[in-house]
This record gives sequence, C-alpha cells and structure tokens, in this order.
Amino acid sequence: MREFIKTLVYAVLIAVIFRTVAYEPFNIPSGSMFPTLLVGDYLFVSKPSYGYSRHSLPFSPPFFEGRIMGSTPERGDVAVFKKPTDESTDYIKRVIGLPGDRIQMKQGRLFINGEMVPRRRIEDYVMTDPYGRSVSIPQYIETLPNGVEHHILEAMGDRAQHDNTREFEIPEGLYFMMGDNRDNSLDSRDGSVGMVPFENFVGRAEFLFFSTDGSARGYEFWKWPFATRYGRLFQAIE
Repeated sequence: MREFIKTLVYAVLIAVIFRTVAYEPFNIPSGSMFPTLLVGDYLFVSKPSYGYSRHSLPFSPPFFEGRIMGSTPERGDVAVFKKPTDESTDYIKRVIGLPGDRIQMKQGRLFINGEMVPRRRIEDYVMTDPYGRSVSIPQYIETLPNGVEHHILEAMGDRAQHDNTREFEIPEGLYFMMGDNRDNSLDSRDGSVGMVPFENFVGRAEFLFFSTDGSARGYEFWKWPFATRYGRLFQAIE
C-alpha cells in the first residue's frame, strides 16, 4: 500500500509539472471558434509559447504577478486565456488586436488601424443544427495584416449584434480577442469579456489530439469508434 501511494503521488506530481511547464489539454464546449475548432475537439495548449504567469498553475494561485520567460502573442494566434471579468473561466479565441492597435467593426467588416481587413468568400460551411437539420453558413477566408489567413463564419450576414462597434484603442499590455464564428462569439467586442491582459494568457493552442461528434457518451465505449472524427486527429491549429 505504501508503494502504491508513493507511485500515485509521483504520477500526480509529474502530471501537474507537465501541465504547468509544457502542455495542458483543453476541450472545446462551444461553437465560438467554428470552423477552426468544433465542439468535441480536444487540444493541447503550449505553455512555453507565452511564458508563465500565475495562470499557468492549477487554480491560478497569487504567487507572483506578470509573466516570466515570456514572448508576446502574435496576431492570428489561437490562444487560451482566463476571462478578465471571471478568472475562473477559460476562453479560447484568436488574437486580432495587439497593444497600440485600433480595432473596429463596420457593417461586419474588420478594420485594424483604419484599414479594412481583406476577406474572400468561399464555399458555405455546412453543419447540423441542434434539430438535426443541415444548415449552410456563409464562410470567408480573412487575411490579417501579418499575412495570417484563417476561416471565419458570418451566420447572420453583416448585421449581427457586434458587426458595428466603436473604435477600440488597445492599451499597452492588453490584447483584443475574437472568435472565428463572428456572429456567435462572446469576445473582446463585448464588455462582459473586454480586452485581455498579457498575464491572463494560459498558452497557445497547438494541435488537436482527439475529436468526437458527441454521439457516444463516456460509458458507451462500443460507440467510440463511430463517434470519433478521425480526420481531425493530430491536426495543427491555424
């Protein structure tokens, strides 16, 4: 029994250290990052990418302030962060605005520092709604000023709640985050989230290691092979 307890303690310590200094697993519970990330995706987040803050540790203990060994996020990164207005909640969004930038939405179009960000229409994104119906959603490829291209959805066209905003000026140390599913994302455009301090970043989303369509419950192991989205396994997140 003593050896078993020692082994268990060592295993827990190794897991905590790995999650703290290397990679932490997360799963996607909502559709705010469609089509980049789907509900049921499981991914690894790189901790060294942005260095370490108190949010790198389990339960975010207030051992120190700021970040150590950190490099700043780049525009276009998909990142996990602690919601500024509720630091017990993890969010995952894309870095759109950097310190010193000016960000605004006008009639559904993204403007960075007064320049409209180009986008091009591609084939509709087809998904199944909660009632089992097939739904087609307008899809675009957006190209950020640093050349990063990513897919976005405009489910409500260019007339949704956050498609027209004031111009946000981003102070030093803060970042403007947005979901790729533009009309169904609670992000920095909304005051309940706001801009994100660098300290609140947990890490950069790197790759998917598992994905399930939700048709199999945890105990229904005989259904797991049919619920797994094999085409998404071990895919890099861009």
